[in-house]
Amino acid sequence: MPELDRRLSIAPMLEWTTRDYRTLARLLSRHTLLYTEMVTTGALIHGDRARHLDFGEHEHPVALQLGGSDPREMADCARMAEDWGYDEVNINVGCPSDRVQSGRFGACLMQEPGTVAACVAAMKAAVAIPVTVKHRIGVDHQDPERALPAFMQPVAEAGCDHFIVHARKAWLAGLSPRENRDVPPLDYPLVHAQAGRFREPGVTLNGGIETLEQAEHALDFVDGVMIGRAAYQRPWLLAAADARLFGDAGARPPSRHAAVRAYADYAERRLAEGARMGALARPLLGLFQAVPGARAWRRHLSEHAHRPGAGPEVILRALENVPESALGDNRR
Repeated sequence: MPELDRRLSIAPMLEWTTRDYRTLARLLSRHTLLYTEMVTTGALIHGDRARHLDFGEHEHPVALQLGGSDPREMADCARMAEDWGYDEVNINVGCPSDRVQSGRFGACLMQEPGTVAACVAAMKAAVAIPVTVKHRIGVDHQDPERALPAFMQPVAEAGCDHFIVHARKAWLAGLSPRENRDVPPLDYPLVHAQAGRFREPGVTLNGGIETLEQAEHALDFVDGVMIGRAAYQRPWLLAAADARLFGDAGARPPSRHAAVRAYADYAERRLAEGARMGALARPLLGLFQAVPGARAWRRHLSEHAHRPGAGPEVILRALENVPESALGDNRR
């Protein structure tokens, strides 16, 4: 199985990294590793698996993120991920929400490295695809300089194929999930140190990276960089990723207009499958950020995509508000 190129990945984000967003991202970058929204083991074992797991072949490379803490259930769901064709399965040890804590997974598992190690070992025994862990540098009153390597060591020994470290603590009480993404200070040097210590399996840095310039700098210290909200809110930043970060000198993404037209074709197919135009339009809102006509583009999508009977023509008419000649990405 070829090793995944982890130089750039997009963070799993609930209600954001849907298959629709992943399709837009893949139109802009062939190499960036994409992650699903987190899916709980309970949803897969007891719910509609196809609804949670289906994705398009064009999305590869794509990883499934799981939320859970029972080794047997995690192994069962890892098998589902492999059977469905995912390139990786990832364990969520970073989400601090009350709902996630009540299910005994997410960031609270930073306090249970033995449980995470047991999940990794069970999953590794069940599948051939990589098993990775996304986590924080610590929680609550833990000392990250001690807690982080103390968490990573047994998980690495259990066979974890790669660590993705959000370089902030998580506060399980006192901060909302949104505040936990911004308020705790970033500690990049601590993550850099773990990248030197855990050369195998390697470390990806997450948290606070908003530009490809920042990503390029970070890659001097770590094996990969994961970008979150910036890649959703300003998806065009991915257009230069293949050439700048992956060294694909021949990479030539479509212009924004060409990408929109290709996405409209995709939206037509998804609508035939029962998708809703409002959800399909949402990933497009930030595509023209800071260019002439961007406000009118967003307004048209927001006002028309949710109307009964709305179809791909909403996207194409919105595009008329953005003059192609005013952009610097006029590739046909």
